[in-house]
Amino acid sequence: MAHVRIDDGTLVVEMTGLDKLWTLKSRLTIPLGNVRGVTYDPGMIAERKGIRAPGVHLPGVIVAGTFHLDGEQVFWDVRNPAKAIVIQLADERYTRLVVQVDDPRAAVTLIEGAITMS
Repeated sequence: MAHVRIDDGTLVVEMTGLDKLWTLKSRLTIPLGNVRGVTYDPGMIAERKGIRAPGVHLPGVIVAGTFHLDGEQVFWDVRNPAKAIVIQLADERYTRLVVQVDDPRAAVTLIEGAITMS
């Protein structure tokens, strides 16, 4: 699971527990100017993942790490798709972050509010 917060004009996504191991990341920091949008999207888990490099994909269990699909890189950290949000990015290594959070609606509201203010 991931925790999201806004810190001085930056979106901070921190992985917790074993997710740090599965994703090979402990934190991602994205300038708010590069965040194009965010949605609550439990159905995202059904999309093609592409080639993982590095990462883990055990269908129905976990999708975590960096996946390459159609020339784009997507970061995943999802075990429970019902709690997945999708963060659209521009001018970043990843085109999207698909992460599981405790409260998807609150996370979307937080990020949308920060985008509007920046």
